[in-house]
Amino acid sequence: MTMTPEQAAWFQGTFTRLVDNIDKAVQGKREVVSLVLAAMLAEGHVLLEDAPGTGKTSLAKALAATVQGTSSRIQFTPDLLPSDVTGVTIYDQQAHKFEFHKGPIFSSIVLADEINRASPKTQSALLEVMEESKVTVDGVTHEAGRPFLVIATQNPVEQAGTYKLPEAQLDRFLIKTSIGYPDLAVTELILAGASDRNPSSSLSAMITTGAVADMADLAASAHVEPAVLRYVAELAEATRNDSGVRLGVSVRGAIAMIRLAKVWAAAHGRHYVLPDDIKTLIAPSWQHRLMLDAEAEFAGTTADVVINRVLETIAAPQARTAA
Repeated sequence: MTMTPEQAAWFQGTFTRLVDNIDKAVQGKREVVSLVLAAMLAEGHVLLEDAPGTGKTSLAKALAATVQGTSSRIQFTPDLLPSDVTGVTIYDQQAHKFEFHKGPIFSSIVLADEINRASPKTQSALLEVMEESKVTVDGVTHEAGRPFLVIATQNPVEQAGTYKLPEAQLDRFLIKTSIGYPDLAVTELILAGASDRNPSSSLSAMITTGAVADMADLAASAHVEPAVLRYVAELAEATRNDSGVRLGVSVRGAIAMIRLAKVWAAAHGRHYVLPDDIKTLIAPSWQHRLMLDAEAEFAGTTADVVINRVLETIAAPQARTAA
């Protein structure tokens, strides 16, 4: 069943209230907060490439508090084991049976801090749970629940002793973005409230986790015209054929774009997706999925350059405003 205009209006109002609440703890970053919230409602995951001290932990905690969910933080280090993330099965001598002790991945919002500092073996422990929202340990499957959002961070400055995320894992992230430093006026406001070490603790829950799951299901019913679907497919194909690209956007990446665009449309009070939604979301949704050719990269080509090039090459369809 397709979303109605009335449902889209309700979705927009609820989405705005959620962003307003998170903005109390992560001030001056409404665009980033909106993107991360949209990623959660599209049931995807977020990669933040940011310098230390920009509010990544505050964002995760504020989001969890707003949706009445749980949050956990995993500090990734070279000696971190997969079982430290997913959990471990331990034998209970009194009950004479094995019991599964859940790891920190079993939270509504999981902050995977400096994910590229862990070994590839530990990084790969996230692949199943990020793709299918479940963990299999000793042949037994454990559901992660809904909502489930992994916010992984990378430090773009310090790369010594890190393990680059493989393309297969990068492709699991719905969006890649950064919070960045606040402007001068917002910094002053933050400093004025510096005595509150945990601003998210004072936030009131605006919605239940069950209602968040309902919002995700509702957003998935937004209408997408065949012309818009073809537009996304042509853009993805254009990234693969670009002279500066070694590996373009996968089919998974194109699907991710549609899922995110549906949420974005509903967040703006529409029950249908516009080509402009695709143009707005293409950079955060696709820039981390492009593997550039070494010579092109050396010549100054970036993912953003490629994205702008394909947007100029592929003509957007004429927008239609109703299903």
